[in-house]
Amino acid sequence: MTNIITKIERWGDTHHPRWIDILRIILGLVLIWKGVEFALNLDAFSVLMAKSKLVTSFGISLSAHLIIVIHIIGGLMITIGTQTRSSCLFQIPILLVAVFFVNLPEHVFKPYSEFWLSVSVLVGLIFFLVEGNGPLSVDRSGNRNS
Repeated sequence: MTNIITKIERWGDTHHPRWIDILRIILGLVLIWKGVEFALNLDAFSVLMAKSKLVTSFGISLSAHLIIVIHIIGGLMITIGTQTRSSCLFQIPILLVAVFFVNLPEHVFKPYSEFWLSVSVLVGLIFFLVEGNGPLSVDRSGNRNS
């Protein structure tokens, strides 16, 4: 299993054109934007979680704060290109919940639905989990200087 992961990482590091880094930067900025938007619309999340009756108010508060922190800090890390794969790994479960449990049941066919944005971000996260940083990143510039 480790051998497969190493091969995927090596392939992602060697096959990475610069224009893909622009997509990585956009993905990171979208995640930061969604984290800030989520923080500003926290009431909608609280109502949604209260309807599910699965979590206590402490659980709702904890999960909301985790989502905000992971989106903003992870989005920043993806944007600047440091620890991209691990940041993507932390983001993917949040996006899976957003796609399959929040947006899918009722909002797929509504105009201006968040579903397609969530799916696009999820695909981008999976792509950069495999692809990695690229030449326009803090990690690569640090490797060049050492």
